[in-house]
Amino acid sequence: MTRIAAVHGALPPHRHTQREITDLVARICLPDGTDRRVLDRLHHSARVNTRHMSLPLERYAALDGFGAVNDAFIDGAVSLGAAAVSGALATAGLAPRDVDLLMFTSVTGIAAPSIDARLVGRLGLRPDVKRLPVFGLGCVAGAAGIARLHDYLLGRPDDVAVLLSVELCTLTFQRDDASMANLIASALFGDGAAAVVACGARRTPPRGPTTAAGPTVVATRSHLYPDTEHVMGWDVTSSGFRVVLDASVPDVVRKNLAGDVDAFLADHGLRRADITTWVSHPGGPKVLEAVAESLDLADDALDLTWRSLAEVGNLSSASVLHVLRDTLAERRPPPGTPGLLLAMGPGFCSELVLLRW
Repeated sequence: MTRIAAVHGALPPHRHTQREITDLVARICLPDGTDRRVLDRLHHSARVNTRHMSLPLERYAALDGFGAVNDAFIDGAVSLGAAAVSGALATAGLAPRDVDLLMFTSVTGIAAPSIDARLVGRLGLRPDVKRLPVFGLGCVAGAAGIARLHDYLLGRPDDVAVLLSVELCTLTFQRDDASMANLIASALFGDGAAAVVACGARRTPPRGPTTAAGPTVVATRSHLYPDTEHVMGWDVTSSGFRVVLDASVPDVVRKNLAGDVDAFLADHGLRRADITTWVSHPGGPKVLEAVAESLDLADDALDLTWRSLAEVGNLSSASVLHVLRDTLAERRPPPGTPGLLLAMGPGFCSELVLLRW
């Protein structure tokens, strides 16, 4: 089995209250003289208190075109990604040259050479490190990334693999766009990164209080729902990534998630009642409520996820990794018990990761 040796989150330095960000969105997204009560209501109902942004607040209004936005993404992703990977390796007690695979995921910018390539020399990774940049999975990529590390390590049980997620979501907010999708996205999404260090079954990580408590990955499952391509994603325009966010997302969750979870657990002789901890991507309030309702979870089952949403917003693929880090640090389940990590994203799809603590 794959063992998760460490998870480390990184956030950019510019932290702002929801009210400050709402005022920014009103200035750059709403036409002059527009009644902003709908915007205020959306931002208030998002249950986000603070968020981190990759640029100083005043720079967002001056960003001109996709090129300038993407240049800001590359600069921020390299800096934040280096901090996340370095922190995760230090926590795991491993050196950069121990890494055999570096997987990078983001859906908020593009780069060639990819961000992972730009980090190899900066971090001191081996020149023969295997790299896998992944684009397009969106919010599901934190869970899917762990699943793909597991797939790789099953065939390379002596190796160390690292997943890096960097999502600079605030760079995708569209100026002069008062659409409901853009206003909702501007209410929920923040910037952040996270890195996961995983070791194959024959690779014994250094012993320590964190690595000893890391769960193993037992199995994973992906599910792509037919005829849901319109639910979530991007329209790529001259000004950058314009969000596609349909109001039906919570309904898709209610319709599909419970059956997928039950079938997956049953294949491993488990039921929902056997799961001691739920590590869920935050999505937004309506999505989280749909997850809790469809799975009939206890009132406190998603507390860490709700807290993450309030403190940093939705970090797309990095969010579920922040929740996993917090679970490791604050709410380690009893050894040997099962846990489930889950996320959903464009496609529309879900990814389930069965853990053993």
